Amino acid sequence: MSKTPPASAPNDEQSATPGAGKGRPTPSRAEQEAARKRPLVANTKEAKARARAELAEKREKARVGMAAGDERYLTPRDKGPQRRFVRDWTDARWSLSEWVMPLMLVVIVIGLLPNSGWLVTYSFLALWGVIFLVIVEMVLTSVLVKRAARRTFGEDRVEKGLGWYAAMRQIQMRFLRLPKPQVKRGTKLS
Repeated sequence: MSKTPPASAPNDEQSATPGAGKGRPTPSRAEQEAARKRPLVANTKEAKARARAELAEKREKARVGMAAGDERYLTPRDKGPQRRFVRDWTDARWSLSEWVMPLMLVVIVIGLLPNSGWLVTYSFLALWGVIFLVIVEMVLTSVLVKRAARRTFGEDRVEKGLGWYAAMRQIQMRFLRLPKPQVKRGTKLS
């Protein structure tokens, strides 16, 4: 009498329902901790290069946006419709103030010339005269831009600091101003 297992008796392996076992041994605690370990900051050259490239791209986009006068990229100092009005008002005018820096360079060059004692004296006097006129022009610009802003935006809605903002923008040479001028010189603003 041979004993053969009955066909209806299932094996232990087959009796397990699918999904009940995981099919592998339980990892030890050391193996689990080793699998969880990873660096806090990616320290690969590729990751650093990628981050540097992304940062450079963001900076370039912000620089172009600011130069174009896009409100999203402007600094808090330059944001808002009143600041835009002051920028346009200042950029539409001719001004003696923006010629102070080139004039200072000319005076320095004259000071370096040999045997030009009287020329240096008169150039410095002329420079001080121009600086005095620029200060007068800055005060006048401050008063005029505030008056124009009150007329445009209303008496009680004018922001503080518009006069100083206009004077500081006016003293910069036009091609160095940021945001870049959006109006041509001589443009009439409403």
